[in-house]
Amino acid sequence: MNVSEAIRTKRAVRKFTDQPLPREVAQAILNAGRRSQSSKNSQAWQFIAIQDKATLAELSQCGEWAGHLAGAALAVAILTPEPTEKFQTMFDAGQAAAFMQLAAWELGIGSCPASLYDFERSRQILGFPPEWHLRIALSFGYPADEAKLSAPPQKGGRRELEEVAHWEKW
Repeated sequence: MNVSEAIRTKRAVRKFTDQPLPREVAQAILNAGRRSQSSKNSQAWQFIAIQDKATLAELSQCGEWAGHLAGAALAVAILTPEPTEKFQTMFDAGQAAAFMQLAAWELGIGSCPASLYDFERSRQILGFPPEWHLRIALSFGYPADEAKLSAPPQKGGRRELEEVAHWEKW
């Protein structure tokens, strides 16, 4: 699968099989995040890979729409420095997230981001130090509905390029 195809066919997957991910697959996903670009090559992130079902279930309670974390084979918590101090912080975290999700998709693994809002609870669950912050985690796993991997793009699912792209000026 090439990059263009991965971008075109990528779907959000929130329901997963119980099949665990092999260690080398989890490492490939994490490595894709590590290799993503960042502002001034700061690489201002840390990743926590979570496979323990009890921890995943607890973390899924830290965001209103984070329930899919509970059923994941792997979740990756993307830790950043204080996100309000520098606007690039969350942009860089988003790029790491995108790289990991595209790498997973190429391997036949679905994913979905989860926004986490219970900051102190997530810190208690994962035990990371106070200088790091968690706002986003990704769920990964083999899709419960395998058709997600080969489904054609939805009609009407994305606005046309002309509706969102402007040339030279608005």
